Amino acid sequence: MSVSVSKRGTKANASRLWGFVLVAAFAWVVGYFVNGRLWDRVVFDLFGFDPESRLGQAVHFFVYDTTKILLLLGGIIFIVTVMRSFVTVERTRKLLGGRREGLGNVAAAGLGVVTPFCSCSAVPAFIGFVAAGVPLGVTLSFLIASPMVNEVAVILIFGMFGFKVAAMYVVFGLLVAIIAGYVLGRMRLERWVEPFVFETKLRGEVIQPSSDMPWDDRLALGRQEVTTIIRKIWPYLLVGIAVGAAIHGWAPEDLFSRWAGEGNPLAVPLAVVMGIPLYSNAAGVMPIAQALADKGVALGTVLAFMMAVVALSLPEMILLRRVLQPKLLGLFVAVVGTGILLAGYLFNAVI
Repeated sequence: MSVSVSKRGTKANASRLWGFVLVAAFAWVVGYFVNGRLWDRVVFDLFGFDPESRLGQAVHFFVYDTTKILLLLGGIIFIVTVMRSFVTVERTRKLLGGRREGLGNVAAAGLGVVTPFCSCSAVPAFIGFVAAGVPLGVTLSFLIASPMVNEVAVILIFGMFGFKVAAMYVVFGLLVAIIAGYVLGRMRLERWVEPFVFETKLRGEVIQPSSDMPWDDRLALGRQEVTTIIRKIWPYLLVGIAVGAAIHGWAPEDLFSRWAGEGNPLAVPLAVVMGIPLYSNAAGVMPIAQALADKGVALGTVLAFMMAVVALSLPEMILLRRVLQPKLLGLFVAVVGTGILLAGYLFNAVI
């Protein structure tokens, strides 16, 4: 009797969860498509801001982009988390183990796009991969690609700049990760890795296949991940949108086009240098990138700025210093930075 009651309870919970997902999906679609008209009415009609004024444009940019990016983030995180429930970091490590350079760099960059990773997990991921026998250059390709060419960045770029720009961002980002990792790997720099990394012993074997997880658990995991990540990043997101709104509303129209337009050969290096000290993720930097593009900054320069922020952020470099000696860390920044510079120039030449 208790078993049948338990089964009915489990089915009821699964039904409620699927019902929640369907309702949330419908609300998401409606919210996304009415977002612009809703804030037009609220900002300009209800509160009376002048749509031609700097303040009106800035306020509208802030509330519209906040809503749009939160909707995109919520949907992306939920879908990707469910997809990622089939692929664990442990499984990724085992897939890369034994791979040789070249093909290994390509595989590592591709896996970096779909594997859970952020700057806070740079050190344990690096230790785990190297200690498992993954070549140093292959590991570095993974560490470069994962924060830079992640699904959040790609979908947000697609939503703001279109398919062509998003596709080129993916291509250039992967090329930077593959080539930089390959170059660093061929230089045989293991002597500049902190010795304790190679002395680490990995315990445990293969984790139970994630395909055994019930669908209701996957959906619950997706909902939980949306809440957790948005709670963690919302301050950075709002700061990024506020900076973007300020640029959008108050920066003179010709300021950025004059100093960072296609005619200035130093615009791309300047964008990279300005991006490195910032701490943000794709969601936080996207409003700034959109505002810069709206003000006439060349898209390659915007691309280079975004890549520098997410791939060479100062906090991540500080974390990586725990496992990389200063010489290797400096070389890592130089090689990746050079790749980002070339990607920016190539992007400007193509677009």
